Amino acid sequence: MLIDSDTKGMTVIMYRKTNSRWLKHWDFILLDVIMLQISYICAYVLRNGWNNPYSTTVYLSAAIFLILISICASFFFESYRGILRRDCWLELRAVIQHVFFISVSNIVYLFMIKASSEYSRIFMIYYPVISILLLYTGRLTLKIWLKSHKGSTFEKRAIMIVTIENDYANIVESFRGNPYSEFHVMGIGILDEQETQIKSYQDIPFIMGEENIIEFLRSSWVDEILFSVPRKYIISKQILEKCSLMGITIHIELSNISTELPNQMIEKIEGRTVLSSSMKMSTSRQLFLKRMLDIIGGVVGVMITIILMLIVGPIIYIKSPGPIFFTQIRVGKNGRKFKMYKFRSMYMDAEERKQQLRNENKMSDGMMFKMENDPRIIRGIGNFIRKTSIDEFPQFWNVLKGDMSLVGTRPPTLDEWEQYDLRHRARLAIKPGITGLWQISGRSDITNFEEVVKLDTKYIKEWDLGVDIKIILKTVGVVLRQEGSS
Repeated sequence: MLIDSDTKGMTVIMYRKTNSRWLKHWDFILLDVIMLQISYICAYVLRNGWNNPYSTTVYLSAAIFLILISICASFFFESYRGILRRDCWLELRAVIQHVFFISVSNIVYLFMIKASSEYSRIFMIYYPVISILLLYTGRLTLKIWLKSHKGSTFEKRAIMIVTIENDYANIVESFRGNPYSEFHVMGIGILDEQETQIKSYQDIPFIMGEENIIEFLRSSWVDEILFSVPRKYIISKQILEKCSLMGITIHIELSNISTELPNQMIEKIEGRTVLSSSMKMSTSRQLFLKRMLDIIGGVVGVMITIILMLIVGPIIYIKSPGPIFFTQIRVGKNGRKFKMYKFRSMYMDAEERKQQLRNENKMSDGMMFKMENDPRIIRGIGNFIRKTSIDEFPQFWNVLKGDMSLVGTRPPTLDEWEQYDLRHRARLAIKPGITGLWQISGRSDITNFEEVVKLDTKYIKEWDLGVDIKIILKTVGVVLRQEGSS
């Protein structure tokens, strides 16, 4: 396989190495924590009768420590790596090692706090035995369940396979044959053909020819693309650059290739060794902390939303009878569609009237819609909740669900998404956010969509957790001063 030699500058944004994603096994981590606590209760009851172990200070502190040490073990020792591929005996050994580490750590903890004399020795024997039994049974049961319920398509990473006409079946089967695959194959791109009588393979559509592949990527939900072609075939500079421009993660199956790509990383995807390239690589720990920030902020935001609903909800209904929440399909990360929630600040016929007001749009290129004195806004309450950004609070539910993040890029509407050029697509290489650089940069004064794209891509390229925290703090100040909203 060959690559057009002039491929310098090819980039992909916000990619995380597949096999370092320890948090992808959060279900097993949570299961183990629950089983360890059930084991704790069972061991206590066997030793002390039907009493509450958490009523005793030393047992309560030890129980909390067990939760923390179990999570730390998964974080630092990657004890869940390959868990879905382990057979029964390897799983039993892994469980024994996990429980042994936790039990020894607990003994050391009790010794350090000088509480070991208050702890039952018989309990210390019961606990690891019961833990091994419950953890082993729980893990095997969960693996059986996962195998039969392969997970929803939305939760998987959407990948497009690009190959030649004679090779697609084996590649697709390597993805479809893995019941635990975290990928969903969205399309099969065939580089060496322009037409075919066969429209699909196992309900996966064929996209024939380079230009059609690029158009499919532009308009569809695709997170990543895998190029798997023979050595003699040349992958053109054009398709690589355009995939890069759209912010799609690029994987190239290795076959003695030599090329200059930034931030090269070799990994395995469904048994295939590939070269991946990214302009902004984020570690699992960084993205874990970002998600934790989202969850904490989401919980607080939802609580505030409930309070605001009791206050502004009746006013919205009185001024304009109908739902107090406005829901709309928006486009999220890499083209995923989701339902976004806001407090309704416009009359019920706002979407229909939008078409009549196109000539009043402040955005010079028509890629977004904004106008002065919008007549669709509910009088008396609409402008107030928009000016104070109260209408945005229901989006904290989207953050909790994982559709959005606290900080990101503005999610476009379907009609906006359909107008995007290739370069515009890159701004959706991450989850959209409630706030972002655009929101704190005087969004009412920006009338050129290219400026919005520039700010969004700047955020993506320079992202780290500190940037998110700064943007959140600046957003609070912008909202309190009622700047930049409309």
